[in-house]
Amino acid sequence: MTEAGGDQQAISWVVANRLRAQRVERDVTLGQLAELSQISKGMLSKIENAQASPSLATLGRLAAALDVPITSFFRGLDEEREAVFVRADKGAEIVRQGTRVGHRYELLGNLRGVRKYVEPVLCTLTERSEVFPLFQHPGFELLYMLEGRLEYGYGAQRYLLQKGDTLQFDGEVSHGPTKLVKLPIRFLSIKFFPDATE
Repeated sequence: MTEAGGDQQAISWVVANRLRAQRVERDVTLGQLAELSQISKGMLSKIENAQASPSLATLGRLAAALDVPITSFFRGLDEEREAVFVRADKGAEIVRQGTRVGHRYELLGNLRGVRKYVEPVLCTLTERSEVFPLFQHPGFELLYMLEGRLEYGYGAQRYLLQKGDTLQFDGEVSHGPTKLVKLPIRFLSIKFFPDATE
């Protein structure tokens, strides 16, 4: 099933559930609703079972018959979207260029889908290193310091970051830690990727 097909099916289910709930709440039978809306009982049954996607005109007639706003059939649609919950210390460990003993990168979850919009990673540095990798990627990145002190390079610039500091930058410019000042160091890295459709 394509993403568009999946979205359409999700909308059909939300409309089906809201229509049934509105009808039952008003103590209206399927037959009565068919008469009030001038839509066949068979078609109403299909709509309530998400076997048919009603047109806006059909939804308008149903809304008028039940005396509800047409938007009431879409309530809860946004709430059906996926959320990602990751318990403390349960994020997937990432092994990437520059990962070494004492450097831990923990992915805090990713929404599934065709495009990746955001990637939150908890970075924990507990061992000193002399050589640091430089990173480059599409989009933007935001760092938020949780613990310790760190010198962070962005192009030719250097920033001394400590607890509570935030650094935001273009991911396509070379960036990465340049000096570990006070261990342990923990910071949140959130990458925001460009929309793949642009």
